[in-house]
Amino acid sequence: MPTVQLYVYDLSNGLAKQLSRQLTGKQIDGVWHTSVVIFGKEVFYGQGISITAPGQSHHGNPLHVVDVGETALDEETFNEYLEEMRDVYTADKYHLLDFNCNSFTNDCVGFLTGGSIPAWIKDLPSDFLSTPFGAALRPTIDSMFRRPTPGAASPPAAPSPGAMQQAAAASPNPALASALLQAVASQAMSTGSLSVPTSLPRTPTAGSATVAAPIHMCTNSSALHGILQSHRAAVVFFTSATCGPCRMIEPVFEELSHNKTHGNGGGKTAFVKVDMAGMGNQVGAEYGIRATPTFLFFLDGKKINEVKGANAAELRSQVDMLLFQAFPPHPHTKLSLRAVEALSTDPILFTQVPALDTVATKFGTFIDAATPSEQLTTAKATISTSFLPFLKTRFADSGSASKKPAVQCTPQMLAQWTTATTSLVNVLSPAQLFPLVDMWRLALLEESVATWLATAPTPSALSLLLNKGAQVLDTADPAQKTAGRNYLLTLLRLLANGFAHAALAQSLLAHAPAGKRALVTCVVVACLLFGDAAVRTAAASVAFDVAATLQRSRVERVTGRAASTGMGHIEVAEDEEWEVEMVSAVLEALTNETQSEEVVHRLVAALAFLLRLSPSYEGQLAPLLEVLQARETLKSKLAKGGCGESGVQKAEVRKLIEEVADKLCS
Repeated sequence: MPTVQLYVYDLSNGLAKQLSRQLTGKQIDGVWHTSVVIFGKEVFYGQGISITAPGQSHHGNPLHVVDVGETALDEETFNEYLEEMRDVYTADKYHLLDFNCNSFTNDCVGFLTGGSIPAWIKDLPSDFLSTPFGAALRPTIDSMFRRPTPGAASPPAAPSPGAMQQAAAASPNPALASALLQAVASQAMSTGSLSVPTSLPRTPTAGSATVAAPIHMCTNSSALHGILQSHRAAVVFFTSATCGPCRMIEPVFEELSHNKTHGNGGGKTAFVKVDMAGMGNQVGAEYGIRATPTFLFFLDGKKINEVKGANAAELRSQVDMLLFQAFPPHPHTKLSLRAVEALSTDPILFTQVPALDTVATKFGTFIDAATPSEQLTTAKATISTSFLPFLKTRFADSGSASKKPAVQCTPQMLAQWTTATTSLVNVLSPAQLFPLVDMWRLALLEESVATWLATAPTPSALSLLLNKGAQVLDTADPAQKTAGRNYLLTLLRLLANGFAHAALAQSLLAHAPAGKRALVTCVVVACLLFGDAAVRTAAASVAFDVAATLQRSRVERVTGRAASTGMGHIEVAEDEEWEVEMVSAVLEALTNETQSEEVVHRLVAALAFLLRLSPSYEGQLAPLLEVLQARETLKSKLAKGGCGESGVQKAEVRKLIEEVADKLCS
């Protein structure tokens, strides 16, 4: 049987992977355009259905070629299908968000094989539109990039400046987003072209022209079955172009698709349109559809309800009921947690600026005392002529971190700093390296540095410094641990500053190989039990930042809105095993902490954020809390001797401890 292939093109030519995190706060590896290759021809949808020899379209060579199965159909049957689809996939129906090339290939693959295109292509729309930038940009894209009816002379309508400013403001990098949007708008308005502008690098913003909306278009049963199998909940709208009531209810359906594909069910909720014209009537016949509009509601692939007619109130009610059944609210959403909700999720940062010349002089003596080498000479020169001048320009020398006009670090500069760091880490001891760590601590407060490090090649400077810290903690020699105290303290403060910007925060908590979660966890967990109080305070600060970042990610998933921290979109993957490790470590640290009320405060806040809204709460964490006697541990901090002679004294800290103990640990 003939093999069906999917040709995949990245319309951003690699720039989506490079710039998406800066623009959206989320990693998007490509802006995918797809076509189907079968029977020696490449078929795709744009200005109608087009057919070329494989690899001979205007997109050039595909980035990926994916085998999506085999077909038992013959070429004649497929040609008949395409002819019928020409009435469905017409140029005037093409919409860069709702009805595009990927909609077409998904239908074709369903017809030929009974399957669907890969999820990493199909789910790109929800990934993009679930970001604050994507959601804010949706109206602008609608305005700029709606293709005209064939023969229309007018270019795409210009978006309002206010809409573009609002969209850019939702990006983690508003200046970059604004510049790119202006360039794309200028290109579209002057030429009517939807190509990426040549005056700026190709960007995922422009390329999102091929991003489909949360609405899936289906013209055959196989495609619909594939959607039902891959989504927990689905709403299927049977419609037709000649149906007046369908046109009345369609805006409500589209509004629901945009609003309800965020939050808990974001990646597992599908809104599907089936046009009863053409082959869509076969889908309707399978489900006994006799009139339009009709809405079917599916849970785990099974039909559970049906609504007929243009009843907007009933449609909204049934969608809400479906999503409640599919994604019941977390039990913590019913709790009154005023003390926990009053906690800021802004990261704890260490922004104090030392006398940089003094730091550099001291570090220079450590380098000079080492065995001379060409690598050390080059590293010292890099520190003195590049790294230190940047810090002195970026930060005031008055002991504060008041921000001067931003100084952009080039990738070349950062690569040089990393090379210098590698040379120094390989030669100097931890007791000699802490001034270098302190320089990186300050540098991470600059967004351009943090963003670069989030995707820096391995080994990155952060990985090198973290590994050195792990070596200090692994040693069995107490003297070496004591000697490494300053290194660990500055390393923890550096880690805390790594949570100042969303891109690096996500990288620090991402899984290997790209992420640094295992290294961060290793260092933090060990330092929570360190003998030195300052080290424990810094470790508790990082534990709080980790938990607060996780909390912001959860709040976004539950509410569909970014937390109001100014950091932009945050997404941290849930990991039950890791959460158990972090909760256990925080509780052990709380048990042992009898001196510092500040450390207790940060640890309790971290525990609250680790527990609240956790998907693992009822399955793993609640039993763990009982075994570890978490409630008793927290309550003990309020009693005499639990933290200082008289226990915790500050009223707000006592209230937080009582709330976490009684409501999250009971």
